[in-house]
Amino acid sequence: MQENKRKHPPIKIGLHPNNKHRSRYDFDALIAVCPELSAFVAPNKYDDLSIDFFNPAAVKTLNKALLMQYYGITYWDIPEGYLCPPIPGRADYIHHIAELIALDKKTVRCLDIGTGANLIYPIIGSFEYKWNFVGTEIDPKALENAQKIIDNNPRLKDKLELRLQSDSDTIFNGIIQQGEHFDLVICNPPFHSSLEEAQASTIRKLKNLKGKKRVKPVLNFGGQGGELYCEGGELQFLSRMIQESNRFAKSCTWFSSLVSKEEHLPPLLHTLEVVAAKTIEVLDMQQGQKQSRILAWRF
Repeated sequence: MQENKRKHPPIKIGLHPNNKHRSRYDFDALIAVCPELSAFVAPNKYDDLSIDFFNPAAVKTLNKALLMQYYGITYWDIPEGYLCPPIPGRADYIHHIAELIALDKKTVRCLDIGTGANLIYPIIGSFEYKWNFVGTEIDPKALENAQKIIDNNPRLKDKLELRLQSDSDTIFNGIIQQGEHFDLVICNPPFHSSLEEAQASTIRKLKNLKGKKRVKPVLNFGGQGGELYCEGGELQFLSRMIQESNRFAKSCTWFSSLVSKEEHLPPLLHTLEVVAAKTIEVLDMQQGQKQSRILAWRF
């Protein structure tokens, strides 16, 4: 028996006011720009049009449609198994950090650490604020796919440059060139310290959402090793990033990163005090039940 149709709030108040995704997805409009999405759209148990968010192909096609409808993208694809991030949350990072830096300059030069095969932050930031980007990656395959997205979208060609980080033990060394300056650094760090931790986290999320236990994790949003985990996880990665940022203080005005785990904030704030950051900001974000924050600093 069909459940009663739910009443939805007119906007998702947790998202930034400038976020294009505060309203519910308009699947008719999305299918109009990306017809292949129609194969994944159907009424759910509440009689609302939706997709199966546990189907990686459906999630990827929805992302493609959103990028086409809202961000002027004509081609977008990622290799199987690579991270397919939720667009509204990534857009929120861009809008929050844009509000923080509030530069009078017409163009901001942004360094995206770990830009990924998906290239989401540069796509959104270059469209919404006309920022220029340098995207870095340790994975040559991800970088190759990101370059393919650039090559197939004329509006990105003059806004974005990609650089391979050949040393996985460093973040800025070998990337920032002598005499080069960035107005902003953004980063979506690996959250977990191991594959097992990443899989356990996925199982918990699936159990919470579905109300039942899964034996085998299904990464509906994908993710390769370097996208999901690294030695020491998020805390060690960001601690290293903060320590390195001190040596590049004259090369960047604002440094920032997403911090997924609230318990990591105290040690990271302590590290920022140790390296003598002059300004430290914590920007809270919320997408549905998920809460995260941006940690930003400058010297």
